[in-house]
Amino acid sequence: MTLPGNLLTTAMAVMPHTDVSRALEMALSLDVPFWPQLPNFSYYEDMYVQAAEHFPGIVLDMENRTLRFSMDRFAEELEETLARFDDPDYFDISETYSAVYHQFLALDLADRPAIRGQLEGPISFGFNILDQDERPILFDDTVRPFMLEFMAKRLNVQLSRLKRMNPNAFMFVDEPGLQFLFSALAGYGDLKAKGDLDLFFSQVDRPRGIHLCGNPDWDFLLNLDLDVLSMDIYTNAEIFSSYGTSIKRFVDNGGTIVWGIVPTGFETFAGEDLPSLIGRLEEVWEVLWKKGVDKDLLLAQSMLSPATCCLVNPDKEKTVERVFALVNRMSRGLREIYRLD
Repeated sequence: MTLPGNLLTTAMAVMPHTDVSRALEMALSLDVPFWPQLPNFSYYEDMYVQAAEHFPGIVLDMENRTLRFSMDRFAEELEETLARFDDPDYFDISETYSAVYHQFLALDLADRPAIRGQLEGPISFGFNILDQDERPILFDDTVRPFMLEFMAKRLNVQLSRLKRMNPNAFMFVDEPGLQFLFSALAGYGDLKAKGDLDLFFSQVDRPRGIHLCGNPDWDFLLNLDLDVLSMDIYTNAEIFSSYGTSIKRFVDNGGTIVWGIVPTGFETFAGEDLPSLIGRLEEVWEVLWKKGVDKDLLLAQSMLSPATCCLVNPDKEKTVERVFALVNRMSRGLREIYRLD
């Protein structure tokens, strides 16, 4: 098991495409491919809906594109779910819930440096799924422990499937909700969250990492037991680089950072080019190197990606495809500058 580095490329999975084949083609254009999630193609492709498959108590309304939770249904369906806990097919993503995943599984990707999968994480899932009283299920002391175990099981099943294709497969736990964790409105404190996430990751097979595009408490995140951190450095460059001590510890312990550097928004992307983005990223690296982060180690344990997902550009998928191409060009340019194999 070897995590990729040396500024190879990957991307987060949510893409604006409605053409399944084209989305898969774009994912395969990167060094470390993944199976795309396509909510514009179908509501089943929404990352929260995919994570909710077989979760007891879920009320999915495809016509109105809503996802809710019923405690009465949870009580009714829990026994059946527990009876299937040793069935990997039950915890995998079905063809109904992903038009791409099973096509991806059928590919021969053994020659790639790695491949990647993903699933929505328990904190974000629990924040976003509301019960019959309009209350996030994360706050329910009965539902939350089960949710942690359920999501860990789903991650492990998917990773096992991907490792059959490529021994260097790894997973992103998508956790956009972590940026709200320390809000006064969250109602879920950092000590509780730390305990829950430590318990969750103790059940998740390696290699495992977190992907998010927001601005969380970076000390909190960098001190979790992770192998990979994927983040939006384009937006968060100044604040992230101020956490030199935690970043050094993460890298020294073998952690890989996926630098989301190329913006995907139509207007923002139009205002950047390859030299400006290389300069922006190198500014961050220079700050970290001055703070004692080992230069060679950081480069060896780094990857490049788009900064964020984007579903709302006026040109639909065109800008996103240009972003993927620019990420690849940026990788080639930086690998030449730093003489990386």
